[in-house]
Amino acid sequence: MQLAVNVVVLASIYALISCGYVLIYKVSRVLNLAHGELMMLGAYLLLTTAASVSSNPAVALAVAALLSLSVGVLVYLMLMRRMTGESVLAAVLTTIALGILIRGLVTLIWSAQQQYPAAALKVANPSVEIFLGARISLMSLFLVATCAVVYSALFAFLKLTRWGIRMRAAGQNTLLAGQRGINLGGIYAMTWGISTFTGALAGMLIALDSGLNNSMMMIGLKAFPAALVGGLDSLFGAVIGSLIVSFIEVTLIQHVDPLLSDVVPFLILIAMLIVRPWGIFGSREELDRV
Repeated sequence: MQLAVNVVVLASIYALISCGYVLIYKVSRVLNLAHGELMMLGAYLLLTTAASVSSNPAVALAVAALLSLSVGVLVYLMLMRRMTGESVLAAVLTTIALGILIRGLVTLIWSAQQQYPAAALKVANPSVEIFLGARISLMSLFLVATCAVVYSALFAFLKLTRWGIRMRAAGQNTLLAGQRGINLGGIYAMTWGISTFTGALAGMLIALDSGLNNSMMMIGLKAFPAALVGGLDSLFGAVIGSLIVSFIEVTLIQHVDPLLSDVVPFLILIAMLIVRPWGIFGSREELDRV
């Protein structure tokens, strides 16, 4: 039973991060390889707000989340908007450069030492028994609940709201959407904002659970195989991909070798690229060679 709980927690982490990859790819066909670094930046923003409003964890979390959303919008307005009309390769290389820049800035500003936002906020993280002796930390439980709420909100937003329908239209046929008067710049900025916001939520909850340092971006990178396995343009696929990758990873860690943790997601990624590069639920299309 503990194995199942560990799979659900890891799948929730991957799903919360990978929905950011999916949203940006689904709407703009850009592969954001700086998503892990943007997730990490959200966690460090929490560290900063925790130092300012340590007496109120909810306010610190809310301010850090809003700052992360603003960072995502600014990344589009100041950087990715200039890539409009350029090749896919140029946009992908730009996100790689952005990721390297964020990693450098994080080390310069917050150092490479292990940090603990939960201690600054005086937030306890007890282990909770849920059923049949299986245990989960309180922050992991929040993370699973947050993942469920975020996905429910995203599905409802994309299906039921005017802006969500516009996002889907921009992703399906950009030219036609523009001709119908949809503000594509606004749609892309909102997508980058939401994507960074959801990634930052994952980063902040992981940091509250186990602390953070400048290697946290590896978790964001490990979530990419989950997004690809499910299909880069499918939110439902991101959930299924996260469950598949997490199940294989946790099982091999428990029964073979814990050192496989950093290897398994990328072995699955390679296997998926060979067998079905568009993922289980993704749309088959002509892929650019990047």
